[in-house]
Amino acid sequence: MADRSTTLQVLGAYVALTKPRVIELLLVTTVPTMVIAQGGLPDLWLVVATLVGGTLAAGGAGALNSWIDRDIDVLMHRTSRRPLPRHAVAPAGALVFGAALGVLSFVWLALTVNLLSAVLAVGALLFYVFVYSLGLKRRTVQNVVIGGAAGCVPVLVGWAAVTGEVGLPALVLFAIIFAWTPPHTWALALKYREDYARAGVPMLPAVHGVAETARQILLYSVLLVAITLIFGRVADGMGVLYLSAALLLGAAFVGQAVRLVREATERNAMRLFRYSISYLGLLFAAAATDAVL
Repeated sequence: MADRSTTLQVLGAYVALTKPRVIELLLVTTVPTMVIAQGGLPDLWLVVATLVGGTLAAGGAGALNSWIDRDIDVLMHRTSRRPLPRHAVAPAGALVFGAALGVLSFVWLALTVNLLSAVLAVGALLFYVFVYSLGLKRRTVQNVVIGGAAGCVPVLVGWAAVTGEVGLPALVLFAIIFAWTPPHTWALALKYREDYARAGVPMLPAVHGVAETARQILLYSVLLVAITLIFGRVADGMGVLYLSAALLLGAAFVGQAVRLVREATERNAMRLFRYSISYLGLLFAAAATDAVL
């Protein structure tokens, strides 16, 4: 029993390296994108194959990021219980695991979906690891703005899986997530700004303060809503349902951002953070439903 328990703990630690919550958020955008690209329900096997490949790529990126950030994760309260800081996984094991997932993702997608999807998925992994984690995260307050592009790629992967190309609607979906990422991330960073300061990570709240972060969140929130309305014009099948959802959900998002500007408290920041997750899922669900109807 003890050996079995230890094995399960090790397996659980390796799963935690992949950052499952982040993976869930990425996959929430992939399936609706495939529905929109198809103009209906795509083949179930294609959806499953794409999700498996996307999960492997995102998991590999998460594991490699954990390996890179193991020195600062131990300094931050939010990340100190991750597998590497608590020595549940050896650093070399995390590195090999992350790299293996990336290779497996490319092979899987190339064989079961198409080469373009495989290239896009692994390209996102490499961008996240080398551009964001190694290049930007510890050097600039624009780290999540530029580096957030990696998290936008799953919509391109999903679109390419269905159509074999990257069309204009897919690029606008990419832009939606690109504009959504800073408010989502900075809202959480407001709560943990002391953590980032302690670790020497120049996250916007730790460098420029709460008020400026709230102002930037509002600006990106307005940009986000504008891009969602553009999507309604460039994508086939988007009608009253999507437009209504984009307007109502967007108004609520901007309203949360305005509240944060007026009263930049941790409570308001976390309200916006939690709403941003629901917002993205509901927006993409509305777009997919409109495409089917």
